Amino acid sequence: MKIFSVRLTSLFGLLSFLVLFGASSKGAFAQDGEKLFKSYCAACHSAGSNMLVGPGLAGVEDRYDKEWLYKWIKNSQELVKSGDAQAVEVFEKYNKVLMPAQPVNNEEIDAILAYVKEHNAAKEEAPAAAAGGATAEMSSGESSDSSDQTTYIVLGSILVLLILISVLRKVQHSLQIVEARKRGEDVPEETGMWDGFTSWMNGNKRIVALIGIVLIALIAKAGWDAALQIGVYNGYEPEQPIKFSHKLHAGDNGIDCNYCHTSASFSKSAGIPSPNLCMNCHTYIQEGPQYGKEEIAKIYDALDFDPVTKTYGDNQKPIKWVKVHNLPDHVYFNHSQHVTVGKIACQKCHGDVETYTVGKQSEDLTMGWCIDCHRETKVQMDGNEYYDEIHKRLPEDLKKQYLEDGTITVSELGGMECAKCHY
Repeated sequence: MKIFSVRLTSLFGLLSFLVLFGASSKGAFAQDGEKLFKSYCAACHSAGSNMLVGPGLAGVEDRYDKEWLYKWIKNSQELVKSGDAQAVEVFEKYNKVLMPAQPVNNEEIDAILAYVKEHNAAKEEAPAAAAGGATAEMSSGESSDSSDQTTYIVLGSILVLLILISVLRKVQHSLQIVEARKRGEDVPEETGMWDGFTSWMNGNKRIVALIGIVLIALIAKAGWDAALQIGVYNGYEPEQPIKFSHKLHAGDNGIDCNYCHTSASFSKSAGIPSPNLCMNCHTYIQEGPQYGKEEIAKIYDALDFDPVTKTYGDNQKPIKWVKVHNLPDHVYFNHSQHVTVGKIACQKCHGDVETYTVGKQSEDLTMGWCIDCHRETKVQMDGNEYYDEIHKRLPEDLKKQYLEDGTITVSELGGMECAKCHY
């Protein structure tokens, strides 16, 4: 009996470990390459092949030696000044745009490069979208698949353990029968699994208490995580009344985001382009490469425009676009402050828009995400008159304190104050 009790205790201990492992494994192997890329690289580079301020990073490991990349990313200007032929060639190729030194180590660079590689591999493996148009979906991506897989593993492990416990109980009872017959005693009755379980619990109260505490903690953690996801719609990509392709306009044709979202540079809101703006091009471009005349005709219909006579009628009606990005009412966010003053690229918050068809939400837009950005994003001081004026007003002791590491982050300029975003 003692041997069986020890075995049963071990099995329940293993079961508790598997449950704990299942709950924690979702984030245990998460890579920080994407976070590092968005903190240090996304303002100037895309993870794809398109050009922003600097070149796209797709295939960068195939073009350059890894050791050379370490040196270039950490301090490109030092490498250029040393006369390195490849560094000089790259510097001149991209119009001698200065790339600031980055405070990253080799492991962090490896994580960034791994993210870039996985990002492009995922794009290549993704199936082509059907020509009939996109449907509204809420996608949780690979994390959802990983979560489902973990759940199946834990449930399977629990089932196997229950079977093992049942088998061991049968073996135990058979041994009890043999021993009772040897001693000439009455054969003991076989107890049910529940009776055996309650008996084990009564004899191992400390272990039961420990398992109970762990289960309560796991349930509380699961509830907390679920609460954190309320109102978070990362990956939200609703169907729109017109299948507008960001890939075609911003990617293939290189149209600046601010051309269509004109108010982003001087207003709180980026704005939704009016059909009149579309007509700057589509008065004459009346057929697209993917949908032909079908989608452009919807613009004409909204404006009551006759593409033959090029005249407008009186039966105009609004296009009912579906809003993608929704911040809570108690949050203040100003596009112009980020785009014009902060020089933040659209891709920093909206992802690789130039690869999208209809718009979608790339980030979770939670408070924690914004705070991380304010803590880690370096303010671009050079050539920015707004910050030149701040430097003039800054006391010398604070100037020395903030510039000690050679960089200034948004948080050091008051970006962590509650009233900056909530008032």
